[in-house]
Amino acid sequence: MDSLTVIIPTFNRNAVLKRALEAYCAQKAPEAIHELIVVDDGSTDDTESTVAEMGLASPFPLRYLRQTNLGPAAARNLGIRTANSSVILFTDSDVVPTADLVAEHLEWHNEHPQENVAVLGYVTWPSQPRPTQFMRWYGERQLFAYRRIRQEQHLDASSFYTSNLSLKTQFLTENGLFDEGFKTAAYEDLELGYRLSKAGLRLLFNPRAVAYHHQFFRFSDACRKSNENGAARKVFFRTEMGRDVLERQRQRRSQPRYRMARFGATALATILDPATRFVDSDLRFPSSLYRLLFWHHTTGPLELDDSASALG
Repeated sequence: MDSLTVIIPTFNRNAVLKRALEAYCAQKAPEAIHELIVVDDGSTDDTESTVAEMGLASPFPLRYLRQTNLGPAAARNLGIRTANSSVILFTDSDVVPTADLVAEHLEWHNEHPQENVAVLGYVTWPSQPRPTQFMRWYGERQLFAYRRIRQEQHLDASSFYTSNLSLKTQFLTENGLFDEGFKTAAYEDLELGYRLSKAGLRLLFNPRAVAYHHQFFRFSDACRKSNENGAARKVFFRTEMGRDVLERQRQRRSQPRYRMARFGATALATILDPATRFVDSDLRFPSSLYRLLFWHHTTGPLELDDSASALG
């Protein structure tokens, strides 16, 4: 395995996509990229012309595919079906790699050549614009659970984050692609990870495969993103993994201590809600307060997060 295929789904993110492509072209080992496939999910900006321009000077084949707006799951599947290497690296158009990210992924696959081994890299915020204290919590505890997995090497399906993840092409194609019923970027990667884990997936964490997530989140942005994922949650709860999560929730909610804790959390969140106006400031609140306020302003992310993280 001397090279891999990078697959990037994108939708109207031309500026940051260009930055990501520039970073892939500047990899310390560009020969480790067999090809990079950008799958345009129906963008209306200059994505196509940007990819064409970048491709003229790219040290590797830079391919452009386009589909109608079907969502990132369908976009990744389109890329998978046309990939021409034994390893695929999934990432997003707003995720910019460090210079040795591809080499780190490939090195681990050569050290672990088994077909069922996948490698998760580390995603964090860039230094500019400077992330708020809330963003640091949100990125490490809610958007991704890197705070929990940072010291682990072997992970479960709840850490199958396709923002920075590589796996063997054959294992993926033989055991199932993304569920295209998911139309937004929510739960579709975790659900695939669950199915692949049932087929024997081993997910390893390489903290040296670092990429930067170029998206600034205010508290209101994070809450809106969670609340807008309601349709994806409905799709998720119809899957086997979703039904497993629901059953765990049902068992937990049937316990008297859960009802008491939820009542107390609701009362406390109401009292502390005025603190929400300071969440995007430089003040650093306890993690429990961020969690409480985020739960108070969204539709049930706490329950899903807790249950999914226990699936391993």
